[in-house]
Amino acid sequence: MDKSKKLFEEFPPVSTPQWEEQIMQDLKGADYEKKLIWKTTEGLKVKPYYRSEDLEQLAHMQCVPGKSPFARGNKTNDNDWEIRQDFEEADVAKANAMAVNSLKKGACSVGFNAENITSAESLKKALKDINISENPVHFFHSKNYSNLLELLTQESSDKNALGSFNFDPLGYFLLYNKFYQGFDKNIEDTISLIKTAKEKFPKFHVININGQNFHNAGAVVVQELAFTLAQANEYLAALTEKGLSVDDITPRMRFTIAIGSNYFLEIAKIRALRILWGKIVEQYKPSDENSQKAFIHGECSTWNKTIYDPYVNMLRTTTEAMSAAIGGIDSFTVTPFDETFKKSDDFSYRIARNQQIILKEEAYFNKVVDPSAGSYYIENLTEMIAEATWKLFVEVETQGGFIKSVESGFIKNEIEKTCQQRDIDIAMRKQAFVGTNIYPNTLEKMIDKLQPTAKLSALGGLRQYRGTQAFEALRLAVENHAKEGFKIPSVFLFTYGNPAMRKARAGFASGFFGVVAYDIIDNNGFKTIEEGVKAAIESKSEIVVLCSSDEEYAEMAAAATMIKEKAPNTKILVAGNPTEIIDQLKTAGVDGFIHMKTNVLDALTNYNEKFGI
Repeated sequence: MDKSKKLFEEFPPVSTPQWEEQIMQDLKGADYEKKLIWKTTEGLKVKPYYRSEDLEQLAHMQCVPGKSPFARGNKTNDNDWEIRQDFEEADVAKANAMAVNSLKKGACSVGFNAENITSAESLKKALKDINISENPVHFFHSKNYSNLLELLTQESSDKNALGSFNFDPLGYFLLYNKFYQGFDKNIEDTISLIKTAKEKFPKFHVININGQNFHNAGAVVVQELAFTLAQANEYLAALTEKGLSVDDITPRMRFTIAIGSNYFLEIAKIRALRILWGKIVEQYKPSDENSQKAFIHGECSTWNKTIYDPYVNMLRTTTEAMSAAIGGIDSFTVTPFDETFKKSDDFSYRIARNQQIILKEEAYFNKVVDPSAGSYYIENLTEMIAEATWKLFVEVETQGGFIKSVESGFIKNEIEKTCQQRDIDIAMRKQAFVGTNIYPNTLEKMIDKLQPTAKLSALGGLRQYRGTQAFEALRLAVENHAKEGFKIPSVFLFTYGNPAMRKARAGFASGFFGVVAYDIIDNNGFKTIEEGVKAAIESKSEIVVLCSSDEEYAEMAAAATMIKEKAPNTKILVAGNPTEIIDQLKTAGVDGFIHMKTNVLDALTNYNEKFGI
């Protein structure tokens, strides 16, 4: 073997036209766009493959890490980020103990519920044994951030103090349809915070753009970015109009965004946000290029988290943390897997913390600047998201900006249109949530584990919700039905005929009704129709599902008639959609059909209502 030759040098390159020719042959006349182009909910068209030539027209490919347009991140030597943990605990002393423990065990920064941090004494309790110049401290839920900043200046004179306030009047306006004390007063407070922070704590962020509000209301990536940027730009416009320099404003700002499970899109989203923010800030003529940098904090999506099979949430948060790290996040909070239904404990906080620690200490995600650089796919996704986001951002600005778009209902209406489609996809199980709308653990009981939470309550403005709430409500209703002493409906699987088809359709029916944890009575298959009818009637099941092949359903029509004669209230369903004999089956007594095109949520809602659940 000639060792001077490079690996695979002997293989001739394959051109794109050659690849396309082979693909068309393999498609055998099928529509290329329908079969191979992925059309995302955002409206992006993603090709089945990308090659080096797809990078040639991308403008951001020429940038280097730490330089405009910041596609490759703010850092030049590594990809390190803050491992942050937030604590909703309102008792200041307890929250401090939790935070100190978290910092000792690997977290880099902590967030406090500042609702009760209203005096020098309470602030001292919160910061006990925490070095705020080494470990950033973030405050949220404060009723008066101006007062909190004053207390902080009394507590510390260290100009290296790190952290942030979740001060976001526009975010409040989005959620509540009103301002704290009116927009003008809020802008006055913002100016005061910026000036004080610049003088006392120049590394502290006092304005937070809560972009996660859009994500957790069901917005898709493009909407989330466009509306987040419009919100941030509204601050820039209002504050520069009052005489502040953009160089004084942006270093005091930070973005908080939610990271979902769409792995590659989320990586590209972070990169696109940095590019577009730099483009917006550039229009305000900063004197320092660093003013164009977006400091981005991320946290795991709440929209995609579930009550049932909650350990699956760990898998979701793991990919989300990976997306954030690869995308070049500045800080990240992995939310505990159990926060959808209870107050998180030491175990769930430990798991959340360790997920990020593993990414750093074992996977070394923090060692390489811009890990996704040069990826044909991610670089093109970044460009596509940036283009689509900019188009929507300009539309918001054309309508008068963020405040006008909230007041007119434009932002809410756009997100709700998206939610309608996403809700349909979940109801039809086109979007799967393992353990909730597909592959449920039917033995799991959650109703007694639920603890009150105000996180997703109706606020009067943009509604925050989780995608699986409707399915969970159905199943919790069934659990409550049983808890009150009533019988859970049972589903008898009448399996007959072709072994492969009856097994497959019995599995489908079992999963269908397992979503609400009805009792499933499975069978190995009956040799005769009469034998199956006898067993179905004796089971006294509320639902009987005929499971066989389309060809054999005509023969099974007699079974429906016989069951209806003996048990007229029994609901008889067919697993499948035998279109040619549907009328025949209905005449014989079949009440309905369940198959891949069935709206599972609507169907199960109807069955719960029929059984008085």
